[in-house]
Amino acid sequence: MSKIIQSSIARKVVMALSGIFLVLFLALHFTINFTSVVSPDTFNELSHFMGYNFIVQFIMQPILIAGVVIHFVMGFVLEIQNNRARGVKYVQYKGSANAPWVSRNMIISGAVILAFLGLHFYDFWIHEMAYKYIEANPEDPTRYYAETVEKFAPFWRTLLYVLSFGLLSLHLWHGFASSFQTMGVNNKYTPSIVNFTKIYAVAIPLGFAFIAIYHHFNPIIH
Repeated sequence: MSKIIQSSIARKVVMALSGIFLVLFLALHFTINFTSVVSPDTFNELSHFMGYNFIVQFIMQPILIAGVVIHFVMGFVLEIQNNRARGVKYVQYKGSANAPWVSRNMIISGAVILAFLGLHFYDFWIHEMAYKYIEANPEDPTRYYAETVEKFAPFWRTLLYVLSFGLLSLHLWHGFASSFQTMGVNNKYTPSIVNFTKIYAVAIPLGFAFIAIYHHFNPIIH
């Protein structure tokens, strides 16, 4: 691991691979969450399965957490390395003379996304751990939809989620395509891959934002 951290190329490869892994998870996460809009019962079933399946909880979940930690640690390490290599940071934006704002500020969007993940973990993961292991409540396969809708009742939380998804879109716009470039993908399929990454970078965060807004304006009336 120490050799990987010391090697610039290795760091970028690990960064790219962990990023692609997280993109795949993001697609799965969106698919499950979107069922909360079209079929609450299906959402409850999928959420209950994910919440109590041994493989998901004790194998896939730790791998996911490791992927998140590795991706962000490598991101910060690369940013420090790049700053040292440049000697001086960009003084001001000079149009096409410098790289686009998104690529120059991946560390900023990444840091905000990391902070958002903290809120997301607090809203859902910590709540789930407390429900199952601290409060020791019995299984309730029908609770997930109501809990999710309740989270988006406050306007401030919904707005925060939407803004975070906007930054996620900017992060993916540059990062997803760059992952393939880092991996050395350069063939006749490259333009199609780049187009796909751009579509993904807009569609998935927009879909997540839609889910948050939908539940905010469609509360459960008791």
